Amino acid sequence: MNKQLVNFIVKKYLRFDKKNPFISISAILAFIGVAIGVMVLILSMAIMNGTAKEFERKLFTMNYPLTIYAKTSNSVNENLLVELQNEFKDLKFSAFISTQAIIQNGSNMSGGMIFGVNAQNESEINPIFKEALNDFELNKFDLITGIGISDKLLLSSDSKVTLYFTELNPAGFSLMPKMKRFNYLTSFSSGLSAYDKAYMYTSIEALQTLLQKDENIYDGIHIHSNNAFEDIEKLRVFLKDKNVGVVGWWQQNGNFFAAMKMEKTALFIVLMLIILVASLNIISSLLMTVMSRRKEIALLLSMGATTKEIKSIFLRVGTIIGFSGIITGIILGFIGYWFLDTFDIVSLPADVYGSAKLPLDLAMSDFISIVIGAVVIVLLSSFYPASRATKIDVIDVLRNE
Repeated sequence: MNKQLVNFIVKKYLRFDKKNPFISISAILAFIGVAIGVMVLILSMAIMNGTAKEFERKLFTMNYPLTIYAKTSNSVNENLLVELQNEFKDLKFSAFISTQAIIQNGSNMSGGMIFGVNAQNESEINPIFKEALNDFELNKFDLITGIGISDKLLLSSDSKVTLYFTELNPAGFSLMPKMKRFNYLTSFSSGLSAYDKAYMYTSIEALQTLLQKDENIYDGIHIHSNNAFEDIEKLRVFLKDKNVGVVGWWQQNGNFFAAMKMEKTALFIVLMLIILVASLNIISSLLMTVMSRRKEIALLLSMGATTKEIKSIFLRVGTIIGFSGIITGIILGFIGYWFLDTFDIVSLPADVYGSAKLPLDLAMSDFISIVIGAVVIVLLSSFYPASRATKIDVIDVLRNE
């Protein structure tokens, strides 16, 4: 193949065509369309992935990586906790008791879930709890609430609150819910209002006393793991005959993350259509170039140029337009990524999204998928016009044109 000839003609066809400006304008629009499509895809995938990671981080903290729960009464106990601590040295465990309760301060009331925990163990696996506790000491009937509860009930550092539990006490000829006065200690802020308005913590001894539970019996055990997907399988083998189960945070929120994954996939497909639409301009531009250069193509073929060289010319013109758009889109995408990540151009309601800053995190797999998808579309768009250029009837064109 004569590379000098191919390169010379490619450079000629890439110049602005003053006789047929619409052809060049169509090529420019194709370049711009591909660049914008790639840029938008990069930013969209970064935002979607960043949002998912932010929610994952919040849910990971408040839901815990792994949780052991009882299948039968009294199956989660102190003996099991000790066995787990001895067997899995790299994991951190925090036993808990939980129940629903209504909290009252004056005439204001709010409902939620209260957890009885060991403050030291809980602090090791829950950074939000640890930050809230800070220099405080969690005594038996002290209470830590989500900031949504404390704001709603107007709680201050010296507040005394009443908790009503779902368990009932006999009172004469009727039953009354169990109630107890607690000392409000402080509040935590998880960044997600669903937890800040519903979760409360107290000492495990307090709930054991109020719910009349044995001090060696728990409702479950929260576990911190750096590799929860592998550790859950090890725990399942270890706990197989102990009448307990283990569940991961992703299973507790499976529908939520499945929906986010579906949205991300749908968004990727829709935005890839932008590049597909832009590629139609590549097809139209190359086809118009072929039609306007029929005489030149016929002359080249009659002078000894091969169909492979003719096809290579138009394929190269299309790929140069498309690949230039892809490279420009990548550069613009990362510039936009830097601006959005550095400056607070977009502000979000923190109580809804968990963060006031727009979360960005472009996964390498997403980036590779964007580049591969764009390259495939550009190559396919260039192939058809290049093939058409080789099917010109040389004798007919030279005789009539």
